[in-house]
Amino acid sequence: MNTSVTATGGHAIAAAFTAARRGGRALPAFPGEIPPDLVAAYAVQDLAISRWPDRVAGWKVGYIAAERRDAAGDDRLLGPIFAGQVVVAEGEVALPVFAGGFGAVEAEYVLRLEADADPSRLEWTPGDTIDVPATLSIGLEIASSPLATINQLGPRVVVSDFGNNNGLVVGAEIPGWRDLPEAELLAETWIDDACVGRGGAAMLPGGLLAAYAFALSRSARRGRPLKAGDLIATGNATGIHDILPGQQARIRFGDHGEIVGRAVAASASGGIAT
Repeated sequence: MNTSVTATGGHAIAAAFTAARRGGRALPAFPGEIPPDLVAAYAVQDLAISRWPDRVAGWKVGYIAAERRDAAGDDRLLGPIFAGQVVVAEGEVALPVFAGGFGAVEAEYVLRLEADADPSRLEWTPGDTIDVPATLSIGLEIASSPLATINQLGPRVVVSDFGNNNGLVVGAEIPGWRDLPEAELLAETWIDDACVGRGGAAMLPGGLLAAYAFALSRSARRGRPLKAGDLIATGNATGIHDILPGQQARIRFGDHGEIVGRAVAASASGGIAT
């Protein structure tokens, strides 16, 4: 990473994003110079994690379009999910989004590791994931940032601000998921009375196991090997769907259940209201 970014801009970027999140307020622009590559962006993310008063409970995986990848070659990115922002789906849950910032919901399939990953193993393939058993549940990611243009500005900005994550709702478990054809894992997302997206596990590039392998690999290379109990939100399964405070999201996963939430303006607490 560029040392000038580390010494000056990196700390300032992390401080600005975490302060805005704690205050429940928007940012008018990216707070500094955009990191030159993903390695630098993850260094900013690590600085922000160190400033956040909660432990990391898991990671969201986001896809990077081919034209937006850098020399690292990663086709995905990671953002932290904090323990205080993980909610069990019971009835209609609150979905805090930053008013004036970016706010969306994503249908997710959520892995929960049942064993520690080998910390010495830095590269994982989809086939290798069989070595780390995990359960799979339906989920909803609250994709929200104080910065309205976060996705437009690209992956380095997304990584810098916690991966554009502001919480995860975890629903019913999908038993025997490794034996199910991914084409049978279907999802559709509704905002108020309109269906805004249909898809499922097969919509994830490479499928669930590709997302799992990436999370294991990138986490290990960052010196943060995954452990039993960690969550992985594997990527949006129906698209990224904008939502405003007051609107209701309903994500249906066929026979595996549904998750219902209503967007609220993020509060100064920085957490999820339940």
